[in-house]
Amino acid sequence: MSQVAGGAGTTEFREYQWAYSIMDSSRVSTCLISMLLIVYGSFRSLNMEQEARERQEKKRQSESMNNLLTGEPVQQETSNNKFATLDTMHALCLPLGASISLLVMFFFFDSMQMLFAVCTAIIATVALAFLLLPMCQYIIRPCSDGNRISFGICGRFTAAELFSFSLAVSIVCIWVLTGHWLLMDAMGMGLCVAFIAFVRLPSLKVSTLLLTGLLIYDVFWVFFSSYIFSTNVMVKVATRPAENPVGIVARKLNLGGIVKEPPKLNLPGKLVFPSIQNSGHFSMLGLGDIVMPGLLLCFVLRYDAYKKSQGTSAETGVPPPKGVGSKLTYFHCSLLGYFLGLLTATVSSEVFKAAQPALLYLVPFTLLPLLTMAYLKGDLRRMWSEPFITQQTSKQLEV
Repeated sequence: MSQVAGGAGTTEFREYQWAYSIMDSSRVSTCLISMLLIVYGSFRSLNMEQEARERQEKKRQSESMNNLLTGEPVQQETSNNKFATLDTMHALCLPLGASISLLVMFFFFDSMQMLFAVCTAIIATVALAFLLLPMCQYIIRPCSDGNRISFGICGRFTAAELFSFSLAVSIVCIWVLTGHWLLMDAMGMGLCVAFIAFVRLPSLKVSTLLLTGLLIYDVFWVFFSSYIFSTNVMVKVATRPAENPVGIVARKLNLGGIVKEPPKLNLPGKLVFPSIQNSGHFSMLGLGDIVMPGLLLCFVLRYDAYKKSQGTSAETGVPPPKGVGSKLTYFHCSLLGYFLGLLTATVSSEVFKAAQPALLYLVPFTLLPLLTMAYLKGDLRRMWSEPFITQQTSKQLEV
């Protein structure tokens, strides 16, 4: 009796093994961390924009007061925008540029791997310093007056900025020496947050073009590249380790017997989380699968904040109706869609036992509900073209 029950239990476990695999710690960690990075990067971007607007307003008021006292005319202020805004041409060319970069890494990786590793380390250092800056500001605040320290032509920096940069350099150096996956993930997280915080999507039109083009790019290089190049180009590039620059320099200087051979480096173009339950199993998610939907969520978060500041409907200029639909923001809708898309991609990878283009699931689950919700709320036309330009209502009265 016990043997029969055990056999039935084993059969049932095999039938639902994919469901148990989805709850693996590596997959849960990937889902939670990717969503946290998008939320944090989006709110960090919104806070930076609001702080810049406040500084600009204070500067304008100060200059206006000085001009009134001196009698000089008020000059039109030009804002120094430190954010990079993608336009329609960028959205159309980005998938093509990503394809060219992928082919360069596929064909010339061996001869250019040291250049790839060094450039990645430099960029990741800056991004990681940006990620660690709020924590360093919190630590340094009690013992610092916030004054900037001059470094000549390099610029002026606060103590918190120097502290965060020192931590970032230390983490990258330890990663180069050890190649540990956790440090690589930390660098990847910094890249995700920095990209979401500093890159802007100006409209829903540009967002749709960009995500649709990247979906086609992802599907082609995952599903169809093997028919042309006899291997999965995307997976090959993503999982290919690079020679350690320390080892290369040691061999050129004939220090192989003195310096211990450092490990090869997995470049931080992805997040990797090993499984606690299954030794040797890991879950991998490309940074593009976090950053590109993250740009869309950052855009809708800014639009939610803009609508809240306006206090009226973008189309009609009257207060929006109260109800369940008015409480659900575009950001909540898109974030829920991202979670469902990531869950669907995870299920598909378990069912088909093969790498899946995550954007194939993430783009429809985030973009289609957003378009539907914007249409139902009457904001689609505004969000599609010029979402952040205040429309002037006519003050003329009809006779």
